[in-house]
Amino acid sequence: MKKNWILIGGIIVLLIAAVLVVNSRKTEEPATHNHTASQTPAHTPATQPAPIIPAYFKTAPSRASLGPTLAPEKFTGLTRDAYQAARDVPVVLAQMPCYCHCDRGMGHKSLYSCFEDEHASHCAVCVNEALMAAKLEKEGMTAPQIRDRINETFGHLSN
Repeated sequence: MKKNWILIGGIIVLLIAAVLVVNSRKTEEPATHNHTASQTPAHTPATQPAPIIPAYFKTAPSRASLGPTLAPEKFTGLTRDAYQAARDVPVVLAQMPCYCHCDRGMGHKSLYSCFEDEHASHCAVCVNEALMAAKLEKEGMTAPQIRDRINETFGHLSN
């Protein structure tokens, strides 16, 4: 019986530590990275909070500097299509913020990071952003233009 209480106490201590770590990451500003976290437009009224734009690479990283993504064949449907998009336009996805805000809790550096593991397979935001980015890139839009569209479409998920 005493072992059960010790086990329960240990679990509670771990949960408290996890909450403290997550909360401390939310308040920290990134140091020197090649991406932006939030930007405050000069015309934002004082009564409205500045939109929070998740992390992304402002300038295009080299393809070689990006880690590998998971194989699209591991997935089905739109998820498979999104993982394929990450393979087809990796540099574009690296220049996009991810509005599920995985940069906060998971340390992702851009939308591309979501496809380096199984995170995107469980997240409709990641999938929809990747599919939109790939579609707009095929239509001839530049990464900054695509990012503007992503911000317009998914920016309401901020704050």
